[in-house]
Amino acid sequence: MNDGKMSITDVAEKIGVTPKTIIRWEKAGKVGRPKRDWRGWRIYDKNDLKRLKVFKETIIYVVEEVKNEIAA
Repeated sequence: MNDGKMSITDVAEKIGVTPKTIIRWEKAGKVGRPKRDWRGWRIYDKNDLKRLKVFKETIIYVVEEVKNEIAA
């Protein structure tokens, strides 16, 4: 996509998850829903990408903390 806009596939590849994972996060209300184009396709911008990266990193951090607590 152009104009700094990305598809869900582009964003998923950049943060290392599947598009289905992002959709699950959206449906669960864990991340905000992106804008859509005239076809109804999700359109992400740099801010959306950053928000999703932070969310994923937070999940990884929490999981690691829980693992450490269980191992202690």
